[in-house]
Amino acid sequence: MSLCVLTAGKVAVIAASSFTLSWTHSVEKVEWRENYHVTPAGLQLEEAAIKGSGAGMEPGPDAALENGWWVWQPQLAALPRLTLAASGATGAGWRLCHAGGCLTLGEKTGDEVVVEPCG
Repeated sequence: MSLCVLTAGKVAVIAASSFTLSWTHSVEKVEWRENYHVTPAGLQLEEAAIKGSGAGMEPGPDAALENGWWVWQPQLAALPRLTLAASGATGAGWRLCHAGGCLTLGEKTGDEVVVEPCG
């Protein structure tokens, strides 16, 4: 499967069956990351991790502390897409990493990014 990233009217096609999305929480200023698998049903969230807890970012009920990160496996249905909207409050955008490298998305306030399986 491939991953399509739509931003600023452009589409980037990434040959990846899995990826990690990470960002800094706008209030608590700690890192959050999620690991996804690209499937025909959509984007399947397989693992989430957060470097701390606080306002609106509590670890999942089965979270375990591993090397300073709260890590858990959310039990959610696959998502057809992720829509990311940059608030400008974090000082950075999202970081999307896959086997071929990483890209930064939504660095500017108002930038909207859509991540979805290509098809």
